[in-house]
Amino acid sequence: MGYPVQYLQFIEKFNEGEFYECHDLLEDIWMEDKTDKFLQGMLQLSVGLYHLEYGNLKGARWMFGNARKYLSRYGPVHWGLDVEEVLRYIEDCEAVLPDRDAIPYAEAKAMTFPSLRLHVDTSC
Repeated sequence: MGYPVQYLQFIEKFNEGEFYECHDLLEDIWMEDKTDKFLQGMLQLSVGLYHLEYGNLKGARWMFGNARKYLSRYGPVHWGLDVEEVLRYIEDCEAVLPDRDAIPYAEAKAMTFPSLRLHVDTSC
């Protein structure tokens, strides 16, 4: 399957930890079909990670919950991506979030959170 260039760039930027850019890349193709809940889920995952980076734990929690809700209907694999692995990653991130709405930026940067390296199987 030939995937949109923005999707492949999203995977690359995600793996580089460029979550704001991830949002911009997927938003371009999601705007063409707002019923695509897979793209919306991946968008919300990247926004959640962006919030997490800056200490907005309430926003991260909200986005992770939405991402999980949308992505759960696409497993085990969709668009060459192991959705089950992504869902486990979301759960791992949620499990280590401090029980607060926000933390200072410096504290957020110093925290260790789970990591995930996305891979797209282009033979799907």
